[in-house]
Amino acid sequence: MMNIPTLPRRYHKASIWALYVIGLVPALWYFYQAATGGLGFNPVKEFEHLLGIWALRFIIATLAITPLRDLAGINWIRYRRALGLLAFYYVLMHFSVYALLDLRLDLSAVGGDIAKRPYITIGFACLLLLIPLALTSNNWSIRKLQQGWNKLHKLIYLIAIGGAFHYVLAVKSVTLVPFVHVALIVLLIAYRPLRRPFLNWKRGKPKMAQATR
Repeated sequence: MMNIPTLPRRYHKASIWALYVIGLVPALWYFYQAATGGLGFNPVKEFEHLLGIWALRFIIATLAITPLRDLAGINWIRYRRALGLLAFYYVLMHFSVYALLDLRLDLSAVGGDIAKRPYITIGFACLLLLIPLALTSNNWSIRKLQQGWNKLHKLIYLIAIGGAFHYVLAVKSVTLVPFVHVALIVLLIAYRPLRRPFLNWKRGKPKMAQATR
């Protein structure tokens, strides 16, 4: 287990708000770059692309919270909601740049792309699936939905798979950066069915150690 210093409880809420602020910095920086000509000859497309990559990174970070706790003893569960919401914000910004700046809010063109271009269809489906997760990312919804809340939020795995497909189809090739993102998603989703056997084995280790004494 990694020995990471524990943040005092009184700083937990402040650290979560700090995560929101830090998490939005890349979007603000890329917006500034796009507005000042720092994103090349097609700043809108580049801005859209970078927002999409960060959306996928926050989805990966959200999925990594549980394995980190199980495998390395790093308990950052309090940051999972913020990471999930940041993923939603970036997906929403990614789609907004595409619809507002790239297609200039031509709804027929947006609808045509969603209907005819598979990677946009998948990306739009992921955005729609993220909406109920974002709306229920609060304590009231957890109390109200109870076990249904856990079932609903398992959609994040389907969203992650969809996001990976969207990314690969959009870039039309699997170079190093797309490969790393997709590989991380595959590993994190593959861990899901292995989690219970691993935890059972982990709990059994102290008993086995006692039995051999």
